[in-house]
Amino acid sequence: MVLAYLRRTSGYSRTQITRLVARWIDNRLADVPLAKRYRTPAAPFARKYTASDIELLVEMDRANEDVCGPAVVHLLRRAYHVYGDKDYERLAGLSASHLYNLRKSAGYQTLRVSFAKTRPVCNPIGVRKAPKPNGRAGFVRIDSVHQGDLDGIKGVYHITCVDASSQWHVESCVQGISEAFLLPVLLAMIDQFPFVIEGFHSDNGSEYINHRVAKMLEKLRIEQTKSRSRHSNDNALAESKNASVVRKHMGYSHIPQKYAKPINDFYQGVFNPWLNLHRPCLFATEIVSEQGKIKKIYKNKDVKTPLECLVLLNAKGLVKFKEDITLEYLLARAGEKTDLQAAQEMQKAKTQLFELFNKPKLKLKQQA
Repeated sequence: MVLAYLRRTSGYSRTQITRLVARWIDNRLADVPLAKRYRTPAAPFARKYTASDIELLVEMDRANEDVCGPAVVHLLRRAYHVYGDKDYERLAGLSASHLYNLRKSAGYQTLRVSFAKTRPVCNPIGVRKAPKPNGRAGFVRIDSVHQGDLDGIKGVYHITCVDASSQWHVESCVQGISEAFLLPVLLAMIDQFPFVIEGFHSDNGSEYINHRVAKMLEKLRIEQTKSRSRHSNDNALAESKNASVVRKHMGYSHIPQKYAKPINDFYQGVFNPWLNLHRPCLFATEIVSEQGKIKKIYKNKDVKTPLECLVLLNAKGLVKFKEDITLEYLLARAGEKTDLQAAQEMQKAKTQLFELFNKPKLKLKQQA
């Protein structure tokens, strides 16, 4: 226990602590203090490369803009063997590996010291922070996922937009993530939310961080935020929906871009209503651990649909519905069919959609 305490407080290794304790035991009767015995050796190793050699190396590096090590070594050899400069006699035998050691030495660093200020990426679009909805609905997270390549040809892109508090989920599909395809789809997605959108959070991809999207959000008075560096959880909700919803139902295989419109019609007509009115989601409960850290746990009693969560948030006054949409209207839509009927209708529509993708392949097999 004492040895462990000494290792902890001194920072020495176990071997060094054992050696020092043995010295103290041998000399404690003679009252000899325990002191360091490190000193310069009586006959130090001779230096092969002197300070003047370092100056010559600095001069060569400065003149040639710090080219690679083998190139500088070749120049040093030519300076002695070809041009007969006696000052480069020792440096003519310098190896490329030891050249980098000399560049790291204190003498070299003193002569070649240089300072350059960090140049951060200054993009004024969006605020780099994590949105804090504080339980309010209307702060959405958005992310895009690609549907595979085939012989270098890009497939469709799925756009996932989900509310941070209620998990109200809107899915869309576009041919590409350029501004020409993305802007109309973003407007349609915002229009599909039953409540007013106040925050729009994305990663730092150029499909969302550009002047046209910023202008559109500013016109709608929506705050635009983007993920912070080294904070992978800032957009984790949208990314988790990519795996649990998009990949689960749409798979990983390539879907040509020409099918973006029928997929988008499927999302808007059948898939999104099923997601929000009938599909249960897990909602996290935050607890404080004994160490004072906030942990998220998922209880069975907290499973509910986004609409059920919206009802609870509305009771607390945390939802601001749009003028033409009421909570009673959403509940009436959910009551038109059971959860099983809605899921079966979605599966039937999805089967028809995938038959559209596979139709050319079936024709080729029949002809064969």
